[in-house]
Amino acid sequence: MKVIVDRAETRGFAHHGWLKTYHTFSFADYYNLERIRFGMLRVLNDDTLAPQEGFGMHQHKNMEVISIPLKGYLRHGDSIKNSEVITPGDIQVMSAGTGIFHSEYNDSPDESLQFLQIWVFPRKENTPPHYKSYNIRPRLKQNQLALIISPDGDAPASIAQDAWFSLGRLTAGIRQEYILHSSQTGVYVFVIEGEILAETTLLHPRDGAGFSETTSVTIEARTAAFVLLIEVPMK
Repeated sequence: MKVIVDRAETRGFAHHGWLKTYHTFSFADYYNLERIRFGMLRVLNDDTLAPQEGFGMHQHKNMEVISIPLKGYLRHGDSIKNSEVITPGDIQVMSAGTGIFHSEYNDSPDESLQFLQIWVFPRKENTPPHYKSYNIRPRLKQNQLALIISPDGDAPASIAQDAWFSLGRLTAGIRQEYILHSSQTGVYVFVIEGEILAETTLLHPRDGAGFSETTSVTIEARTAAFVLLIEVPMK
């Protein structure tokens, strides 16, 4: 088993007044040669937007973009005529493909917005752009790892990559074994809340750890915890 550990306090950070953002992997002005990506997982940003602030229209190409709200109201708009607001319990998936312009704003006049923005390289470039949001609340069961994205129809959402995303709220003491889907993939474990033991590595809030060259990873909640698992091809 190969393991990498990315501690929360070692992430890149920028404070723009309207935006506080942490970067697990190299992004924008944060560049770390040893933290470019984990396999096909390219970006894991932890963003907080001030009320009614946000990212104006900007373009993406040939990237799978997943947004997971943690708190507040995320307003999305794009150049293929989608416009909506999502909240915790929803996710949005965008295949940028040949190119799409989109905006992301905090829709609240008085509450901050917290969300994860995740980029994954697609298996094939220059596909038609696509956007859709999904209600994952029925999937989220206490002490289970809920599959929310898969390539084969087993989850509400899919992206243009052989990738599996799982979310789980775990009670202290609960242990779960995650079985990888392929010998060619690895799984990145990101702790949103609480503390977990991932194999023999203790992870705190916003720590991440990548596991590859293995068939399974065991996680145990040391406190009440909220975790995200992202399984992706390693090359």
